[in-house]
Amino acid sequence: MSVQTQAATQPKDLDVQAIRAQFPILGETVHGRPFVFLDSAASAQKPVAVIDGMADVLRTQYANIHRGLYWMSDRATEAYEAVRGKVARFLNAPAREEIIFTHNSTEAINLVAHSFGTLLKPGQAVVISEMEHHANLIPWQMLRDRAGIELRVAPITDVGDLDMEALERLLSDGKVGLVAITHMSNVLGSMVPARQVADMAHAAGALVLFDGSQAVVHQRTDVQALDADFYTFTGHKLYGPTGIGVLWARAALLDAMPPFMGGGDMISTVTFEKATWAAIPHKFEAGTPAIVEAIGLGIAIDWVEAIGLDTIARHEQALTRHALARLADVPGLQVVGAPAKRGGVVSFTMADVHPHDIATLLDKNGIAVRAGHHCAEPLMRRLGLTATARASFGIYTVPEEIDALADTLVRIRDFFV
Repeated sequence: MSVQTQAATQPKDLDVQAIRAQFPILGETVHGRPFVFLDSAASAQKPVAVIDGMADVLRTQYANIHRGLYWMSDRATEAYEAVRGKVARFLNAPAREEIIFTHNSTEAINLVAHSFGTLLKPGQAVVISEMEHHANLIPWQMLRDRAGIELRVAPITDVGDLDMEALERLLSDGKVGLVAITHMSNVLGSMVPARQVADMAHAAGALVLFDGSQAVVHQRTDVQALDADFYTFTGHKLYGPTGIGVLWARAALLDAMPPFMGGGDMISTVTFEKATWAAIPHKFEAGTPAIVEAIGLGIAIDWVEAIGLDTIARHEQALTRHALARLADVPGLQVVGAPAKRGGVVSFTMADVHPHDIATLLDKNGIAVRAGHHCAEPLMRRLGLTATARASFGIYTVPEEIDALADTLVRIRDFFV
């Protein structure tokens, strides 16, 4: 690729090569080839700041938090709780007490299903969409089966956007208590018009939860501007560690919801006869938390904000445009979906080549993509597919890697044909 073309596909205020130098794994080789990582939607790679910062915590300031009456425990507690404030700022949440730490988005959604779900009455409904990850489907099926609520599914259009007219019809009878929907599809890359969804839900007397696992990585997220009631995301897609996720919810809702799990740190008083609960957020954080992982998430947030989410968004939008243009030239390749607004995810199929074969042969050339149903089997059935290959981009992705993907796909196609 020429220098001129590359310059046209990345923001002028972004030095991607300097960013890449902060990711040691990107200097590795796979099968004798330079490692090309195009699976950031599954889990992003980690910068040195996160790696070294977490190691430093373990070396110099690790102790259990909240309970220790000694300096090191106080120090660890302060570092852990400071992250709550960082997350609140990152989401523009009204109060840090509204930030609940979980292990991932899946646990955060399960928390809402179990705790807020007790406030729903038989006959009420939860609305999800056809494009949901299993993490935002299974918890609601389980709630349906144990509590007698109705589960409704909002369809998508043929291009992969949420069908807003159909959603409005599902809300029209006033029985919906919650709309739980992805903010960005992990398969199609579709960006949901979240504020419009929230306005429709609230007008129908329903609350709204957004699964932001993909969206927070690709754009600035403001839960107040979205008028959300619940918002979830996970640290490992945001250049942070695994084992740490976030639930944000309005304080009044958290106060009204019963605890999700019982044990240490979520109680105020305990006798053999009864217990009373701690104030939020601790009411929902039973047991020893992921201390080092939470601090790692805070470091990742600082790192992302130093680059700038608007800068990241422009870079990834340029990469996505470049990928769509290059993949269009691959014989027999079909990009799945054409949503009005797409994040840094492109799923595709290729005539006569199974997605698993695509991924395996790409790996032989050092290129990592994801293949399968992407934990979205109902969406695959809606699309008339069993699997796709998926390339997804991060702040460290460069156009040359997309070129390598496209060129290798041409050779794969030639091999099978």
